[in-house]
Amino acid sequence: MRLKEFLSVRGIDFVSVNVLEDPEGMAELQRLGVRSVPVLARGTKFTFGQSTKQIVDFLGLNENSGPQLSTKELAERVDKFMGAALELIPLMPYDRLGTHVPGRPRSYRTLAFHLFRVVDAFLGANRGIKLVQTMFREEPAADADAATLVAYGVKVRRHFADWWAEGDISPGKMLDTYYGPQSLHELMERTTWHCGQHVRQYMMLLDKEGIVHGTPLAVADFAKLPMPQNVWDG
Repeated sequence: MRLKEFLSVRGIDFVSVNVLEDPEGMAELQRLGVRSVPVLARGTKFTFGQSTKQIVDFLGLNENSGPQLSTKELAERVDKFMGAALELIPLMPYDRLGTHVPGRPRSYRTLAFHLFRVVDAFLGANRGIKLVQTMFREEPAADADAATLVAYGVKVRRHFADWWAEGDISPGKMLDTYYGPQSLHELMERTTWHCGQHVRQYMMLLDKEGIVHGTPLAVADFAKLPMPQNVWDG
């Protein structure tokens, strides 16, 4: 669930600032010494908006912020999401892959790559590689076709299955991220819904292009995940 949506559904008053468009907002970010967004700030204190637990603790809310699904259930969900993506991506015509998604400068091609990169970055964190925002900004080759994107996805899905079968999957294992140490369980939940959200978007893009698909995901597949209410920002 995105930070603004998290605050809104709880009736918490806040002022939202797009630091890319507001010089004063950017200056405030620099004053706080923050290098990435989203950030929730109050006075001179702040927390990153990536972790539900960190937001709940920062606001002093009396609610359970931990994952509702076990790591096994999350592993099953993320595998299903990647499987759905592998079914959907080949349906998009090559000449549409350069089209931008609604509301942001991200192409269909990049979205298809990104939904697997999210999982790949999670696997890297489990190998001791710090999770940083630049990992999520990586782009596929400018001329990457569906076959190339699917090949990357198949590789990531296989690596995820290997990690689940053979890796250190202790839920309490701490992983290093740009918004502070996170437990494997917490980061796995974020990875799962993040991947699932983008697959949900890709289904809508196919609908938008008038392309019939098998709708491999249903509402039940997102149950007990902190999914954004909207498929697209805003």
